[in-house]
Amino acid sequence: MLYNKTSYLTNSCFSFLNINHCFNSGIDWNHTEYGKLWTYNLNYFDFLNQENITSKEGKFLIYDYIKKANERIDGKEPYTISLRGINWIKFISKRKINEEAINRFLYNDYQRLLDNLEYHLLGNHLLENGFSLLFGSFYFRDEKLYSNAKRIIQKELKEQILEDGGHYELSPMYHQIILFRILECYNLIISNKWKDELEQLLKDTALRMLEWLQSITFDNGEIPYVNDSAFGIAPPSKELIAYAKRLGLNAHKGVLSESGYRKFEFNGFELLMDVGHISPSYQPGHSHADSLSFILHVNKTPIFIDTGVSTYENNTRRAYERSTRAHNTVTVQGKDSSDVWGAFRVGKRANVNILKDEKKIIKAIHDGYNNIGCSHERSWMIDDNDSLVIEDRIGSSTGVFNLIISPSINKILLNDKSVFIDGVILEFEGYLSSIQMEEIGVSNEFNIVENTRKILVEFYDSLNTRIRYLNKQDTL
Repeated sequence: MLYNKTSYLTNSCFSFLNINHCFNSGIDWNHTEYGKLWTYNLNYFDFLNQENITSKEGKFLIYDYIKKANERIDGKEPYTISLRGINWIKFISKRKINEEAINRFLYNDYQRLLDNLEYHLLGNHLLENGFSLLFGSFYFRDEKLYSNAKRIIQKELKEQILEDGGHYELSPMYHQIILFRILECYNLIISNKWKDELEQLLKDTALRMLEWLQSITFDNGEIPYVNDSAFGIAPPSKELIAYAKRLGLNAHKGVLSESGYRKFEFNGFELLMDVGHISPSYQPGHSHADSLSFILHVNKTPIFIDTGVSTYENNTRRAYERSTRAHNTVTVQGKDSSDVWGAFRVGKRANVNILKDEKKIIKAIHDGYNNIGCSHERSWMIDDNDSLVIEDRIGSSTGVFNLIISPSINKILLNDKSVFIDGVILEFEGYLSSIQMEEIGVSNEFNIVENTRKILVEFYDSLNTRIRYLNKQDTL
């Protein structure tokens, strides 16, 4: 079985988003102590399909939920209905449970979903509505559920999956989630001889998404935690690829293009660059103000990382994690390149123009600072010595290059013009005063923040940064 997190700890105890909670006097399906996302996870019922749960335990949880149906709040929302519906169907089908009370409740939820499809949100929410309706239609052999599922899936896959195979919200985590669901739906269709009109679309889409996923996944198996991405939410790339192979779907690395990501792989360096737009323009809730940022791994070790995501709550931490200074790019006057606000909102946003897109050089410019009289142009280049050269230009302004160091790095040394980090050296030309370093918090999991350090390099007009392996003659 694929990707089985242990979320139900028995005896009405649950673990979501790295927070454990036991209900001592009955399960409160509306429990809000840990924020809305925790409550959502409680209502998704993913735990029904973890390996160690018994049929008796699963049925107890389902019937407890049915008994308290009138008390539901978040559980009535179409997104939670969608995920819960899939999880219930998978559980009762595998365990050969066919009970009228469960079927009636499940069917009524699908009628509620039909009346509340998430066209107001679109994006992954509407796709999940469609996927769930497909599961419901196969389970109940219901033509109305199927026709709605087919219409949503056909339209939204065309809209949401870009030509290079990336999901248009540009979050590798949500890409993994959507790919997993597509593989599940494909498996559903080929395993049940009822309707097959979506089979080829799901197959072709899965193959494109697998190509993109393999291109963007680092050699150590991690996805880049860019935009709203975190560890432990979606099935890992390795498991998705293995699942696809079991379904007869094999794909190689693709070419990154429309999604706005680029990747250099050379001499042990893996550099992921962001030269894309805020996307999608009409629903950018999972986007960050990270134009022209990058992530660097050297010999499978993360060196420079994204700050990551620890919360979806509308608070100061969420605001910081989406801000420009929380990414490996340039801030000017402390401003964000795009106006991220609220928990899932973006106002004025940077437009990115790619100037060069070649094997050894990527150059792009964004206009996110045009309201303060400048633009940010950045190039990444592999030179003849297999060094990485980054050039930043902002014109007649003062900026700060932010570089976030992985918390796994222990050895960091600074001198007048260089930084030494675990076998590599960074050399700067054009900086003002001294290179600074400050303590910050980063996260690649919800509700976990680790201490690390950030390098800040102030410069006027332009800055050149060279990253290379240490030589014997380099003085620490």
